[in-house]
Amino acid sequence: MSRRAFITGITGQDGSYLAEFLLDKGYEVHGLVRRASTLNRGRIDHLQGNPALILHYGDLTDGVNLVNLIHEVEPHEVYNLGAQSHVKVSFEMPEYTASTDAVGTLRLLEAIRAAGLDCRYYQASTSEMFGATPPPQNEASAFYPRSPYGAAKLYSHWVTVNYREAYDLYAVSGVLFNHESPRRGESFVTRKITLGVAAIKLGVADRLVLGNLDAVRDWGYAPEYVEGMWLMLQQDAPSDYVLATGVGRTVRDFCEAAFAHAGLDWREYVEHDAQYERPTEVNALIGDASKAKEELGWVARTHADELARIMVDADLQQLAHLLRS
Repeated sequence: MSRRAFITGITGQDGSYLAEFLLDKGYEVHGLVRRASTLNRGRIDHLQGNPALILHYGDLTDGVNLVNLIHEVEPHEVYNLGAQSHVKVSFEMPEYTASTDAVGTLRLLEAIRAAGLDCRYYQASTSEMFGATPPPQNEASAFYPRSPYGAAKLYSHWVTVNYREAYDLYAVSGVLFNHESPRRGESFVTRKITLGVAAIKLGVADRLVLGNLDAVRDWGYAPEYVEGMWLMLQQDAPSDYVLATGVGRTVRDFCEAAFAHAGLDWREYVEHDAQYERPTEVNALIGDASKAKEELGWVARTHADELARIMVDADLQQLAHLLRS
């Protein structure tokens, strides 16, 4: 019988790659999608002919629905990837971010506990929990979140630890540093840059406006990171892991690489606007994934410069197709 996985946030970047990965491994994949007046399933459209993919309407803010779905699906593995995941937006919508990202995790864990399921749970934690803690950051580093998003995710992280210890659940947190792809949301800085490069290269824009160019991030490739999520749930005992490349690059560096790949000089097109900066900035996030390498055999293979090339090529192709149609 196929193993069953339940994924919240299946229509997002990570959820779509994870669904692909699990379907390729023969899983029956159940995904949670929010009901809206328009469909937002572009990242999983290519999967929807697969009979092993089953979608359910629901939301992390609706605990009763989560209880019912967990009872109905009886998953072997649960991946909680659903979130309001934009850091800047979390300052504008702090209560919604907390309800979804923090209390939503509690609702899902409680649904699993109440159902008495022998399942394994993955919590999508984030490097934003480290915030102001100097790099490199690993599993033993202190947490110091600098946004409502980071604080909400920190609650989720610790409540996952608590349910593991209090109820003997196989529950783990993956503390993932920034990971990107052509499926990244268009408001996130890496995708904003590569879309801007494509638009400028194809003559439909003449500038790109960004916030803090000095922020340092550890950028990896999302398809590699979802494999790490799965590996965490295949171990004999539950434990938390950092996934990262170990290499920090500034937003300016990413800009330079993306524009250079298109044969452009970023300095001719990029402008700074303080409105895109956060009220409290996180200066540098660089992860140490030594534990994941040693215990999971996981190593990031794609780093920032190659990632920029992958994303620029995809956005050039997509925009050129739109302009032809």
